[in-house]
Amino acid sequence: MTTLTPSGSAADTPPTGTGSAAGHRGTLGHRLRARSRHRRAGRPRWESPAFWTLLAATAVLYLYGLGASGYANSFYSAAAQAGGVSWKAFLFGSLDAGNAITVDKPPAALWPMALSVRLFGLGSWQILVPQALLGVASVGLLYSAVRRRTGPASALLAGALLALTPVAALMFRFNNPDALLCLLMVAALWCLGRAVEDARTKWLVLAGACFGAGFLAKALQAWLILPVAALVYLVCGPTGLRRRIGQLLCGGLTTVVSAGWWVALVELWPASSRPYIGGSQENSFLELTFGYNGFGRLTGDETGSVGGGRGPGGAGGGMWGRTGPGRLFGDTIGGQIGWLLPAALLLLVVGLILTRRAARTDALRAAFLLWGGSLLITGATFSLMSGIFHEYYTVALAPYLAAVVAMGSAALWRERGRFRWSAVLAATVAGTAVWSFVLLGRATDWLPWLRWTVPAVGVVAACGLLAANVLPRTAGVAVAALALLAAVAGPVAFTLSTVNTPHTGSIVTAGPAVSRGGPPGVPGGGNKGRPGPGQGAGPGQGGARGTPGAGNGGSQGVGAQRGMPPSPGGGAQGPGRREGAGGPGGGMGGLLNGSEVSAKAEALLRKNAASYTWAAAATGSQNAAGYQLATGLPVMAVGGFNGTDPYPTLAQFKKYVAQGRIHYFVAGSQGGPGGGRGTSSSISSWVTENYTEVKAGDTTFYDLTQPKRTATG
Repeated sequence: MTTLTPSGSAADTPPTGTGSAAGHRGTLGHRLRARSRHRRAGRPRWESPAFWTLLAATAVLYLYGLGASGYANSFYSAAAQAGGVSWKAFLFGSLDAGNAITVDKPPAALWPMALSVRLFGLGSWQILVPQALLGVASVGLLYSAVRRRTGPASALLAGALLALTPVAALMFRFNNPDALLCLLMVAALWCLGRAVEDARTKWLVLAGACFGAGFLAKALQAWLILPVAALVYLVCGPTGLRRRIGQLLCGGLTTVVSAGWWVALVELWPASSRPYIGGSQENSFLELTFGYNGFGRLTGDETGSVGGGRGPGGAGGGMWGRTGPGRLFGDTIGGQIGWLLPAALLLLVVGLILTRRAARTDALRAAFLLWGGSLLITGATFSLMSGIFHEYYTVALAPYLAAVVAMGSAALWRERGRFRWSAVLAATVAGTAVWSFVLLGRATDWLPWLRWTVPAVGVVAACGLLAANVLPRTAGVAVAALALLAAVAGPVAFTLSTVNTPHTGSIVTAGPAVSRGGPPGVPGGGNKGRPGPGQGAGPGQGGARGTPGAGNGGSQGVGAQRGMPPSPGGGAQGPGRREGAGGPGGGMGGLLNGSEVSAKAEALLRKNAASYTWAAAATGSQNAAGYQLATGLPVMAVGGFNGTDPYPTLAQFKKYVAQGRIHYFVAGSQGGPGGGRGTSSSISSWVTENYTEVKAGDTTFYDLTQPKRTATG
């Protein structure tokens, strides 16, 4: 018996035994190679090198100087450290390996970091490299999605735009949950795009799994674009309506199962043997999901935050700034994501006009609807939500914006032979350059030459685009390159500034320092003179999660508490961490980033640590995180993130102390970050009255194994 080799020549193969199996493998290999050749057929020779160059350049960009940010957000780094040594902490997302309390998010975003810590040990690179790799994967997946619609050139543009978006470069080099969420949303839309091509149910099921995993990364934010995804497939799916509905139900069921298994586990697990659900008031993940992390973000009624329940800020302004259509264009937010936002909105309209006569199942129009609809619904939510809102949230918009701009630009370029469309393309480039001039002007005295160069180049490129249909090919390519340069010079400069600056704390922003206050009529105006690169935010200028007025640029610390409006006159805080001082409760260590721990304090906590469940307790998660990261030992965060969670109660804390499970209590300002709310204040007072002070360097501890003689019990 003979088969054909890959070269097409006949080759003898034995009819039985191992030779037959080898012949089968050869036939399979032949089929796989044939498929590979088929996929490569018609592709330009430059595509593969360009794609791998894009990924390599993105990796270099996101990995360059990564260790300078240290543990970045100590809150999540401490949880990753805990998950790296305790599988129970890994499962629940506990802040410490003693499993006292969890972070106030689902745990999936912690899992890559915790696995890295488990495999390679605790360190800055071990925490942050997984985040950078998520960014590289997002760029590659977006490339694939756009390539299937508009070809490799626009796919390269989409990937590059995502990689070079300032807020994306920030968050893929940081350890907040947004990096994993971004990748999963790109993956979900990639699957939806495939489903529109061939109507296979497996793509809907995979998309549902991505949405479910996204929920486990950042709760309900992952489901913002679910209505868009379902509606687009319902309208554009290339199969019968009844089958489309059935497929969507399968995808929806997959979403519920892939997210619900963990929720059910937490809700059904006996509360006495699992950690307290951080951020909730009733030890319930469902309460956290639909309250503080859910509808509370929309209405501003965020029970559980320091400023919770204060109601919406409204269009007239509030704790989180003025809401409305101009929010994404104002002050620092514009510099994070807004560079190409006006162009994306225009190109979305153009794309839908150009595909208006296409068949119902047209894949390109469906792509515009998928990516453009996701951009609109996410942008509208961010613009109108009255609750906690921070600039870095806008990374969720980056892949949608990049896809729409790339696909819309490609569609207009193909139509450049008709003057009206070349005019639209020219106007888009010129308008983007002028808008970059405005955004660059907000970074006072930063690269003034760039601010004036961008619009000049943009005008020249726009004039060239008006004549693009009559220019020789080489000249046309040069004009296109000049237009691209004018459009991306501003965000690229902001991105490079971001990459060259360490970022620490709970709130960070991309780019250099900017003046708070946009052009007339744009919401979000405010004070000028924000902290610049290398600075953080003090109590009056920035804040922990949920604190308006976050410090901009540089290595930003955390100022006020979650949900606490800014105090006047706060000073700037440098990139480092500091020791708490004063009475018990966490103090500024709990307000800023994780506390800096001296060698003497570390030695004290390590003494006989194996005899205790928690080497220490401290009010506020950031305060506890610094000691935990310095020692690798479990440190209980009394009151959760800022001391306002009702865990542990005073009775529970007394029980832990009586059982000999906590060695020290870390001193800080009386009442802690929670400002006396929750149970942290009563615990602090009880500790002060009943236990002996111990000094370690400049830090004060209370030894919970050494009662005062005058202890009241």
